[in-house]
Parts: sequence; structure tokens; C-alpha cells
Amino acid sequence: MEKNIFDPGTKFRFPESVEYSTDGIVSKRVIDRPVGTVTLFAFDKGQRLSTHSAPFDAMAQVVEGQAEIVIDNIPHQLGSGDTIVMPAGILHAVNATERFKMILTMIKG
Repeated sequence: MEKNIFDPGTKFRFPESVEYSTDGIVSKRVIDRPVGTVTLFAFDKGQRLSTHSAPFDAMAQVVEGQAEIVIDNIPHQLGSGDTIVMPAGILHAVNATERFKMILTMIKG
């Protein structure tokens, strides 16, 4: 079963590959394999992922807009082009200070 939302070998641009939803969060799987995932997200302003932890490191890359990512109670302001790693087992949250899009890469190990 093919789990990519994009055709392998076909060029695409992340910012244009997911649309915003009013008062919502949209996610699209780019790659979903047993060893890890790559997911594209679009957050409307004011949307958030509440505080949680994950069993694996997760890398967030902002490709459009602005976000606040809180890791272990420390807020980090990220804009287009910025990247941060959320360590495994550490509490973190994502807040859309304005509309933004990000790529979330999780490698299981």
C-alpha cells in the first residue's frame, strides 16, 4: 500500500502542497514508513498543539509564517526557514502566532 500523498519522483513545493483551513490545522503525510514520518502541516492563526511528548526526536521546519514552539517550558519563536529539534521524551507544544506551515520529520530509533 502506497502511503505517500505525493507521487515519488515528482517535483513539488511544500508551501503550495497544503492549504490553510479557517480555525483549523491541516496535515498531509509526505512519507510514512516504519522507520519514520515526514508530515506537512498548515496552522491557522491561534491554533495549537497542546503540550505533549513523543518517544522520538522530531524536527520542525517552518516553511511559511511564524510560530512559537515551546520545549521544556522554554518558548522559541520560529519564522520561515527556521528549524528546531524537539527532543524525545521532553514536553513541547506548538502555537500558531500567525498562519504558518511546517514540515515535521520524526525518525524512530
